[in-house]
Amino acid sequence: MSKVMIVEDDESLREIYSIRLTAEGYVVVSAHDGEEALAVAVRERPDLIVSDVMMPKISGFDMLDILRSTPETRNIKVIMMTALSSDDQRERGENLGADRYLVKSQVGIEDVVNVVHEVLGDRNTDGAVNPIPAVPAVQPVMEAPAQQPIPTAQAAQMQQPVNAPMQQPLTTQPPFQQV
Repeated sequence: MSKVMIVEDDESLREIYSIRLTAEGYVVVSAHDGEEALAVAVRERPDLIVSDVMMPKISGFDMLDILRSTPETRNIKVIMMTALSSDDQRERGENLGADRYLVKSQVGIEDVVNVVHEVLGDRNTDGAVNPIPAVPAVQPVMEAPAQQPIPTAQAAQMQQPVNAPMQQPLTTQPPFQQV
C-alpha cells in the first residue's frame, strides 16, 4: 500500500485531499508547511508528496530543492500544486525535480487523484486503476479473558435494588476517622 503525504497550509484542502486519497486505499500523512513536511518526509518515507507551493516557513519550491538534495528523500515522487500558473513557475518546479506540476484552478479533486495514480504507477496502460489491497474494515477480535467468578456475597449485593441498603460493606477497610 503506497503512502502519500499531503503538504498544504489550507486545512480544509489538506483534509479533503486526505479523505479522498484514503478512500482510494492510500495511507495518508500530512504537513501544514514545508518545514514540517521535511521532518515528516524523513520520518515517514512517503512514496509520493503532493505539495502546495506557497506556504509559510519554507515554500514548496525550497522544500522540493531540499528533498532532492537529501539522500533519504531524493527519490520520493513529488506533485507540486499551486495557484501560480506562469510558465516560469512551472519550469522552476520541473527544474527542481517535480514529477508533475498542477495549477489548482485548472484541476479538481478527481484530476489530482488520477495524477496520483499515474505518478505512483498504479494505473494499467488502458488507464484503469490497478487494485490496491484493501485494509480490513474490522480488526481481528481478540479473545476476551476468562471472567473470574463473583463471590456469592458480592453477587447477592449486586442483585439488590439500587435504593436498598447494603447488607455488607464492599471493602474491608475501616471507615474514615478524623484526627
